[in-house]
Amino acid sequence: MTAEPPAGAAPGALVELRLLTGPNIYFPRPAVKLTLDVGALLALPAEPAQVLAAGLGLDAARPGAPGSAFRQRFAARWVGRLVRRLAAAAGVSRLAVRSRPGSSTTELVVAFPWRSSGRAEALGESVAQVLDALASRPEDLGGALGAAVAAAGDRVRTAPRGRAPALLRPSVPVAAVTGTNGKTTTSRMLGHVARRAGRLVGWSSTDGVYLDGELVEAGDYSGPSGAAQVLRHPGVQLAVTETARGGILRRGVGVAWNDVSVVTNISADHLGQDGIDTLDQLAEVKAVITRITKPTGWCVLNADDPRTFAMRLSTPAQIWVFTRAPDSPSGRTVLDAGGRVTTVLDGWVTVLRPGADPLAVVEVVDVPMTLAGLSRVNVENVLAVTSAALALGFTAAEVAEGLTSFLPGEDNPGRMNVWTLPVPGAAGSSGSVAPSGTVSVAIDLAHNEAGLEALLEVLHGIRPPGRRVLIGVGTAGDRGDDVFVRLGELAAVGADVVEVARKSAYLRGRPPEQMGALLSEGAAHAGLGPLAEHPDELSCLRSLVGQARPGDVLALMTHQDREAVDAWLLAAGGTRNDAATLRAKVRAAAAL
Repeated sequence: MTAEPPAGAAPGALVELRLLTGPNIYFPRPAVKLTLDVGALLALPAEPAQVLAAGLGLDAARPGAPGSAFRQRFAARWVGRLVRRLAAAAGVSRLAVRSRPGSSTTELVVAFPWRSSGRAEALGESVAQVLDALASRPEDLGGALGAAVAAAGDRVRTAPRGRAPALLRPSVPVAAVTGTNGKTTTSRMLGHVARRAGRLVGWSSTDGVYLDGELVEAGDYSGPSGAAQVLRHPGVQLAVTETARGGILRRGVGVAWNDVSVVTNISADHLGQDGIDTLDQLAEVKAVITRITKPTGWCVLNADDPRTFAMRLSTPAQIWVFTRAPDSPSGRTVLDAGGRVTTVLDGWVTVLRPGADPLAVVEVVDVPMTLAGLSRVNVENVLAVTSAALALGFTAAEVAEGLTSFLPGEDNPGRMNVWTLPVPGAAGSSGSVAPSGTVSVAIDLAHNEAGLEALLEVLHGIRPPGRRVLIGVGTAGDRGDDVFVRLGELAAVGADVVEVARKSAYLRGRPPEQMGALLSEGAAHAGLGPLAEHPDELSCLRSLVGQARPGDVLALMTHQDREAVDAWLLAAGGTRNDAATLRAKVRAAAAL
């Protein structure tokens, strides 16, 4: 629930009042996020600012010079004291208050827990009203403060209590999965392992809500509403919740706790949105699920990612990390502290435990999602799933059976799916036509730099020497300009032919021509000219296939037209590659 000033109202201190209904970046329970414009307070001369400080009992405070960083710190402290003063008027003797800078230099975000929606909203609105009252009486700040605080206290005390937070307290095990890349694949694999072991699994994700493998509600349900839908289905024995950044920031996590939390990695994505501008801030958001893991549960972290690994310091749970390096210093640190490590030993997914023999679970090359071990990012996803599944109580045999039966195309559509497609031979300069053959086509979301790098790694791993890489690029419009430029650069460095696939359903306020221009700008840095653009993903794929020669490797960053792309590939004689076919391609490329 959010509140903003009415349209056409005079500018005031209230920017936004939002009720977060679950654990969030401020508190591990429902909280009010109050965004205020404190520009007037920041601009006050030192003497009036000191008057305000004394008015709330901060006699020894030093407000600092107007507009300075010291004044910003004073404003945060003063507003926090104001929140507590008004809460006390309503009978709340102790209230935790946390603050941080907003999206501009004059904005301040203040957060405090809530139990009654009416009182919580009244408290937030009253804080803004006190600031507005001070701005209207600059000649008598002492008197204005006293009168405004008294009136605001009365409003909070007499406000209707409203509803209590409807926070779900699960009665079945919950595994929460987050991270920048790999969330969907990891949560899909974990749900598959559990289903193959005989559990009725509910899964919420960016694709929708699934019950026992069947889609029951399409759409992006990576927020609290998805978790609620899963847990309210009768008979669910395990809930797997894919938890995205946006849902955590705008509403909070949908459950009071989880039994296992998984964080795959932290890399640049959606920076510059919702007040998240740096990787450290993004990591703080993703870490919310680790802070609500039960003390008897397990927090599964990527030991090769410093920001993810650091989350072990703030979780109450036991620590289980995964790493591709069996002698990783991070892994040794966890083992020394009594935790567990999942890694790769002699080609086997293996669990290391203090004082015990290594537990070999499954050979990496036997897990189809790893593309015969070629896809490093999916090897990491497999390590994460192994850790989480064992932490949930599944046996090593059940985990191995689930991982080896999880197929990229059928069970993980749109994520690193590799096809074989027949193509005619190319005409030579003398008019002769080379024999027909096949090309490899990879379909993957690859929506950011890390995703594209992982995709290119796979393309080069199955490309025979002397053959070309052709790729269609594009992503959603809510990325920064630098992301589009960097995607263009990466594609141009890693591929011989690069074209743009527009995504009309994901423009998100950005003109498609601008996205294409930025991608071309990046490609130009690597020596490729202006990129050809196509109105949709399928048109781009058709163009690439029309240019392909036998043995070439193609890829398409697919976001919106996945079903149409798959249907076209099937109609054109394409076949999805099984584990054996992928192994053969990897070995053939390496042998040649």
